[in-house]
Amino acid sequence: MRAHARRRHEPPRPTAPGGMVTWDMDLEELARHLAALSGRTAPVPDLAPVAELVEGKRVLVSGAGGSIGSELTRQLHGLGPAQLLMLDRDESALQRLQLGLDGHGLLQTPDTVLADIRDARGVDRVIAEHRPHLVFHAAALKHLPLLQANPHEAWQTNVHGTRHLLEAAERHGVERFVNISTDKAADPVNVLGRSKRLAEALTAHVAARSGLPYVSVRFGNVLASRGSVVPTFVQQVRRGGPLTVTHPEVTRYVMTIAQACQLVLSAVVGGRPGETLVLDMGDPVRVADIAAAIAELAGVPCPIVYTGLRAGEKLHEDLFCASEEDERAVSGGLTAVRCPALDPAGLPGIADRGPATRELLLGEGDPVARIPAPASAAVAELAG
Repeated sequence: MRAHARRRHEPPRPTAPGGMVTWDMDLEELARHLAALSGRTAPVPDLAPVAELVEGKRVLVSGAGGSIGSELTRQLHGLGPAQLLMLDRDESALQRLQLGLDGHGLLQTPDTVLADIRDARGVDRVIAEHRPHLVFHAAALKHLPLLQANPHEAWQTNVHGTRHLLEAAERHGVERFVNISTDKAADPVNVLGRSKRLAEALTAHVAARSGLPYVSVRFGNVLASRGSVVPTFVQQVRRGGPLTVTHPEVTRYVMTIAQACQLVLSAVVGGRPGETLVLDMGDPVRVADIAAAIAELAGVPCPIVYTGLRAGEKLHEDLFCASEEDERAVSGGLTAVRCPALDPAGLPGIADRGPATRELLLGEGDPVARIPAPASAAVAELAG
């Protein structure tokens, strides 16, 4: 059992009307605290090769208004692209992002692209019009309980939305493609992980077919992202608690948004066609320790209430599938593994709600192995 650092004796935090604590968390301080728990100090990647690749190129980020997408966009903005295209279906998120980058939110420039990756024709029009050289695919649905209850939403966005973007990228000459995945795709047991596992396999298929460096990047819980526990704990601390954790021993791999985005940028240089790149994230951290650290940083004593694991939730996450073998080490603490390729011709359609689709998202085992090869591929294999 890890021991917490001794709580500092601080004066009570000021409170706002209604009794809420007025406190803004220092994310970097939290990251340092958790790094000590995980036994890992994040390496500082060399972004010079990334800058050489990005400078003067047209770059598109899908899901640019999200927590990962917006930080990725900010980092890319400083690397001198000829054009930085920000694609999202959330117009308000695009406005906030443009305001942060350019000092205005007028939404009158062609670099803000309002589109939904579920719309295959719309995605194709965007890629055909702007002809990006590089695509960073961050658009996804990520909240595990909601996707467990609404698996078809993950099917439409995480699976077919990724397919639409991949196929348009290949069709219109995108040179490099990075699909942002999750550690939940390793031996997945929930809708989120299974849908992202399928997205990794679709990326590997297009890479194999085209020979282009289309890759996936897999990492764990990103501190302060919209899908992480940190914003929840912060709000609960402000209310004086309690902090809700699913299980006393539940653990997660953690990293900051900046670290996650640096990993993504490193992948665009170091990844080979079809690979999935995984970061060495040290030891997983108990979620209860994260909750306690946030309460300690706030100087607010908060009890922890355990609510029980939710449907589809693992006690401990994995970074690799049991069937995956480390293929090669990549600079910056990355390991590259091979993901099986999935021909999208074998997928049920985007509107399909039948038992086959539900089994892919809610069943057991690797969903990629459950999809039969298209007849043309099977014939070619027999002929070979």
